[in-house]
Amino acid sequence: MFKVSHEDDTRLPIPIESTYRRYGPMVLRRCRFMLKDEENARDAMHDVFVSLLVNEDRLDDRALSSLLFRMATHVCLNRIRSATRRKESPGDTILERIACAGDSDEHLGARSLLRRLFRHQQPSSQVIAMLYHVDGMTHAEVADEVGMSVSGVRKRLRNLRTELAELAELAELEPER
Repeated sequence: MFKVSHEDDTRLPIPIESTYRRYGPMVLRRCRFMLKDEENARDAMHDVFVSLLVNEDRLDDRALSSLLFRMATHVCLNRIRSATRRKESPGDTILERIACAGDSDEHLGARSLLRRLFRHQQPSSQVIAMLYHVDGMTHAEVADEVGMSVSGVRKRLRNLRTELAELAELAELEPER
């Protein structure tokens, strides 16, 4: 249960189940419209109601449907931004193959490729790559963590992707030993 404030500042509990039943379809329609993907829309809808529970002490029931509509819009926009930020670039396909390397030969090849990539890089480049690709941090979060500008982080990642793509291309051309 969560509470909503009224003009006399008394708090009344509202059962989350009935709120979910009443407004869930509206929130889901909004998420479907914005995300164009059923599974992602359902996840976003659930995120909206989780956020509603987390922020229960700041809610006002006078415009609950408008609040939920705005929350759904923000959650969906954040998901769209995140997907856009992670859009695949040429080096991303190679990174995915490296991350998914299963058998020992693939794994050894991936490790060798990464070793060659980072051999001539600044040590902070490896940290930046790990924070962004492994930990899922944003460019801004990585920049704060390593004490660089956002544009500097973007440039390093772009250079790493380019060099990785070149190394991968060379590795494919080299005869097997």
